[in-house]
Amino acid sequence: DKDLAEGRYKEVVTRFPPEPNGYLHIGHAKSILLNYGMAKEYNGTFHMRFDDTNPTKEKEEFVDSIIEDIKWLGADFGDTIYFASDYFPKMYEIAEKLIMKGKAYASDLNAEQIREYRGTLTEPGKEDPNSTRPAEESLQIFHDMRDGKYADGEMVIRARIDMSSPNINMRDPIIYRVAHMSHHRQGDKWCIYPMYDFAHPIEDAIEGITHSLCTLEFEDHRPLYDWVVREAEFENPPRQIEFAKMYLTNVITGKRYIKKLVEDGIVDGWDDPRLVSIAGLRRRGFSPESIQNFVRLTGISKSNASIEYAQLEYCIREDLKQRDIRVMAVLHPLKLVIDNYPEGQTEELPVQNNVENEALGERNVKFSHELYIEEEDFVVDPPKKYKRLYPGNEVRLMNAYFVTCTGYDTDEDGNVTCVHCTYDPESRGGNSPDGRKVRGTIHWVDAASAAKVEVRQFENLVDEELGVYNEDGSINLNPNSKTVLTDCYVEPWLLDAKAYDSFQFVRDGFYCVDSRDSKEGQPVFNRVVSLKSSYKMPEQK
Repeated sequence: DKDLAEGRYKEVVTRFPPEPNGYLHIGHAKSILLNYGMAKEYNGTFHMRFDDTNPTKEKEEFVDSIIEDIKWLGADFGDTIYFASDYFPKMYEIAEKLIMKGKAYASDLNAEQIREYRGTLTEPGKEDPNSTRPAEESLQIFHDMRDGKYADGEMVIRARIDMSSPNINMRDPIIYRVAHMSHHRQGDKWCIYPMYDFAHPIEDAIEGITHSLCTLEFEDHRPLYDWVVREAEFENPPRQIEFAKMYLTNVITGKRYIKKLVEDGIVDGWDDPRLVSIAGLRRRGFSPESIQNFVRLTGISKSNASIEYAQLEYCIREDLKQRDIRVMAVLHPLKLVIDNYPEGQTEELPVQNNVENEALGERNVKFSHELYIEEEDFVVDPPKKYKRLYPGNEVRLMNAYFVTCTGYDTDEDGNVTCVHCTYDPESRGGNSPDGRKVRGTIHWVDAASAAKVEVRQFENLVDEELGVYNEDGSINLNPNSKTVLTDCYVEPWLLDAKAYDSFQFVRDGFYCVDSRDSKEGQPVFNRVVSLKSSYKMPEQK
């Protein structure tokens, strides 16, 4: 507000500038939505820019995934995508200018020597012996670097600032290095590449970015950011403002760690539903609206703090409970036979699609002589306060009839294989005309028409009790992070569900059709989140 009021800038222009060296995660969502939200709030402009100045780790696969993630999150960057590599000629020109101004020089110190000369947090650095090299000589070396006459690491260009600065970032940082590598967009055109701290402020300035919103680890880099745009002589240079990163408890966000999990086959790709990559969250069934709401609720701060993963789960529950149809699905099936219901007879019962959202209407479900119920909904010897099915007990079949258990069958090992019941024909719809009440209600699917599907349930990828990382940097993996159930039965119309369609499986959780492994007529369901949590949202001030 102050910058606009004082006329420093005519409009607000922000950007999201990821390096295409991996998939984005939930922490990036905060930066995307903050930068985009600021531009939108001030009727400004939002840029999508790839900071592709390091060819060692960058891939087109990552470029494509990032574009898809940002569009899915709802951040509109228009028809233009910016690439830092398009500015290489301008960066080269600015480096030449700095050399001729005496603000940069060529140095043949190796990496170890540069670290030694830089000093420590308590001791000032020492002048690079090359810092007095004449500008013309440094410029010629720079040209020779550009022409491929030096090997990797043989020569660098350093900014001449202050080797005694208390801020180590200002102690003659490297601004250009030699790297004989092919670039994903520029090919072999360049064999020298600018360093991030030099390139980033130039990219912002070229694009007319007004506010460079970034995370707190760049706070100590701000003096260098300001130095670069000042010495490059940009008019109305951008302003850097830092905010706290989003840290989630007991999750893995580091690209290096995720990359290792992918390469070691511990997860099945960057979009594995157990990861908090944006692609993984999307595949699992999170909606963009739930992530937008999560970012709003966590707010913006100048202090780093960890946020419970349960808060993210709260946001997706709140979003899906109003929009999803509530369907009956039996994940651990046990056959239930209604002995006094006519064999061969089938009827259709009306069911409301979502009791909290009447606009979703209703559907009919088939009911017949044989059903499937959940194994846990029947026990032979019930514990105290058990309200579901056991010999002699009456329960309500959801939306159907009252049934009373009359017996059960077992196999040679004593395992229950079938439950027998009788039903009260007068209790259709789950209500008794004589006013008697039942204590338990269980769900079911019709055995004759139900569809068999695969269901996947997820827990945290890491062992929450041990913490994410060991002392040696390895990850404490949870061996039960993924459970695959192959004998699950759902209402038959769910076979037509498409990728990303989501539903509430009553009494269990919210499920989404997997986008990678589902086939036409054979959906695979991922559990997005269970129905309930002990987490309580903090009061909003």
